[in-house]
Amino acid sequence: MKRNLILAGLLSLSVAFADPIASSAHNTDKHEFDLVNTRVTLQGTQLVFQIQVSEKAGKLRPTPSGKLAGSNVYSYVWPTNLDSAVVGFESGQGVLALAATSHPDFDDTPLFDESGDGDPKNDGTLWHSHWVVLTPDDVCGKGSLKVKDIPAGTNPKLPATWPGLPILIDSPGFEPTFTSNTVSIKVPLKELGFKSDFQFDGVTAGLRVNADLHNPLLCVVDVWDVASGNLSLSGKVKAGK
Repeated sequence: MKRNLILAGLLSLSVAFADPIASSAHNTDKHEFDLVNTRVTLQGTQLVFQIQVSEKAGKLRPTPSGKLAGSNVYSYVWPTNLDSAVVGFESGQGVLALAATSHPDFDDTPLFDESGDGDPKNDGTLWHSHWVVLTPDDVCGKGSLKVKDIPAGTNPKLPATWPGLPILIDSPGFEPTFTSNTVSIKVPLKELGFKSDFQFDGVTAGLRVNADLHNPLLCVVDVWDVASGNLSLSGKVKAGK
């Protein structure tokens, strides 16, 4: 049911204006992903994306499986109505979303050494940020979404920090911070072409790498909570203090 509500919201993208998006508690038994408040504020030259949950944000991470195929990704996500071109993809590719993710079985931030141990390829379990483009795909399950695949033999426009995976994903290096029940990501306004008049939503979700590492590569398989209830993008950026 929740998947179908999300797909309906994705296709309609109806917008009402409210900031922050307050959510009723106890929508999931994963309290670390139970949304309470979702907001995006403009603070000087930065946009601050925040999600507040019922219990300790970022505490719960996937259990390692020891292999890429079939591995799990946990995520805090801010879907937006920004065009995919603002971060370096082709225009009109789908729903552009900012995400904080953890996945211990692979590292997709090859330009950054999050742990500081000298190896930039072993940090997937640490929470890190991505821009992703989301589109519907019933192969992932009826009413489900995926991170949009790049068809073999094509060369679409991609951000400079694209990590090399055959999907529309970017690894911009914005470090998520966790304070008690809140996860925050600060995005320099210039990175979005100084756009601050967009709408957003909040989602907590589990994704999974396809077992055959093929199209689709990365599916949304569990939706734990949606801030607006139906992915209506009902949040609007407000000026912060």
